[in-house]
Amino acid sequence: MEYVYAALLLHSAGKDVNEDGIKKVVEASGVAADEVRIKALVAALEGVDIATVLSQAAAVTSSRRSSSRCSFLRQGRGKGRRDGRE
Repeated sequence: MEYVYAALLLHSAGKDVNEDGIKKVVEASGVAADEVRIKALVAALEGVDIATVLSQAAAVTSSRRSSSRCSFLRQGRGKGRRDGRE
């Protein structure tokens, strides 16, 4: 998981998500870098627009929260006190 976090950190910093960058971030965190995992992650991310994927994930998460809240209200809970009790 630390390799994915490293890739996200590089992306959010506006840096290229590449093997060298991921290795440096992972090693800076005190973890021994596994070259095979790094290569596999970089290969899997080839051609992926990380910004688009993140925005789509945020939209799905947001719609699920909204849907859950509506379901909660339809069931008659959520009235009065915040804990759902009258």
